[in-house]
Amino acid sequence: MNQRTRFFSLLLSIAILGSLIIPLGKVWAETKRGKITGLKIPRFVSLKSPKVHLRTGPGTRYPIEWILTLRNMPVEVIDEFSTWRKIRDWEGSAGWVHRSLLSGQRWVILKEDVLLYKAPKRRSGIKARLSKKVVGQLQHCMGDWCKGTFGGFIGWVERKRVWGVHDAPP
Repeated sequence: MNQRTRFFSLLLSIAILGSLIIPLGKVWAETKRGKITGLKIPRFVSLKSPKVHLRTGPGTRYPIEWILTLRNMPVEVIDEFSTWRKIRDWEGSAGWVHRSLLSGQRWVILKEDVLLYKAPKRRSGIKARLSKKVVGQLQHCMGDWCKGTFGGFIGWVERKRVWGVHDAPP
């Protein structure tokens, strides 16, 4: 093979490889969107009411499987159908609720007993000790830490210790 033939073989190989990699990158970059709202799925929302019926299907004719009794509890929207949203709670229970019972306000629930810190680092000082299942209003997350209000205390908790936010981007 002469040098010119090798060069064109190399170009052809790069073109073929590129045509394979670009579609894969596009698939990885695409986010699933709800058929009704066009919003990302999954996404976190919260319960508006202190009593929410979790149904086996999208409609009042479907039986109630669970009753959720924690106002502002974060839930994850995993599907949409008409005015109904399929949600999953922090313990893994899933079912359908009417969209009017959900709020876009962001809340988190503690997966375990945690320390609330003054800043997003362990050496910043402790503001409070919080118990598992405490619900707090999320302000924002930064890397491995989330800032929120928990029972009147504002501070930082480690992201891995709360449910209601997705993992930090790499």
